[in-house]
Amino acid sequence: MANTSALPVRIGLLYDYPQQGDLFAKALRLGIDDVAATGRLDRDVELVERQSRGLPSGSEADVTRAFTELCDEDVVAIAGPSISDNALIVAPLCDAASVPAINYSGGERTRSQWMFHYQVGSLEEEPPVLAQRMVERGLRRAAVVFDQTPVGRRYAECFEAARARLGLEVTGTASISALAEDATDVLARLRPAGPDVLVYLGLGVSSRAVSLGRDALGWDVPVLANSALMFGYARPDWRDGYAGWEYIDTIADDNRSRAGLRERFAHAAADRSAARRTTSAACSPKASPPRST
Repeated sequence: MANTSALPVRIGLLYDYPQQGDLFAKALRLGIDDVAATGRLDRDVELVERQSRGLPSGSEADVTRAFTELCDEDVVAIAGPSISDNALIVAPLCDAASVPAINYSGGERTRSQWMFHYQVGSLEEEPPVLAQRMVERGLRRAAVVFDQTPVGRRYAECFEAARARLGLEVTGTASISALAEDATDVLARLRPAGPDVLVYLGLGVSSRAVSLGRDALGWDVPVLANSALMFGYARPDWRDGYAGWEYIDTIADDNRSRAGLRERFAHAAADRSAARRTTSAACSPKASPPRST
């Protein structure tokens, strides 16, 4: 049992995109309660939250501000950020301050001496899976659209290595803003080369622009995408635009741990019915997606 007279352990939550509600804190508290039930905690745990608007829709300065404020609150560790762009900012700050943190992004380059990593998705591993899927479907020539961010560039770099190894061809590449609302012109430039497939690699917001641009052009080309299409869980109004696309998900319906978690907190288990009922402010086209890359 925790010693209620002792000062609580303070854990910082560093959010790098606008939050609505307390879903993440509730999910984290489930894990803390599980540990507390074993008797390994001799005091309570207090969660100290700081909001920031990080990249790509915000700034490095705002992420740095939130980190500094958490350190000033005497937290012993930090959970966050969730986006690789911002984890790359925070990792050297953790090292300089000797404050441990764990990010939940998709990029392996976000790790450092004091920055740990609970990986959600993978900038390095997803592209080879997409390239192999091209082979399985008999698609040999790809046009590639990627976000002009550390996330998009890393995805594109790893896809290039994978497609070269498999003898696949790239007919054209184009980078777009991670917050792009119109990709019609970009797709119109890629279309004349006659690719067998369009590959989208990015954080997710711009996938909406790609889907709308493809429809506007009447371009009935197959689309493969990274895990950014998890946006569909939180934005039902985007789903029709993804019809026929294939993407890499991070949710396994046959995972026993997830099934058990669903009974305790459906949203934390990414229950599809819960996702349909909830629309997060983080999924606004002006913000960043609810996970990690």
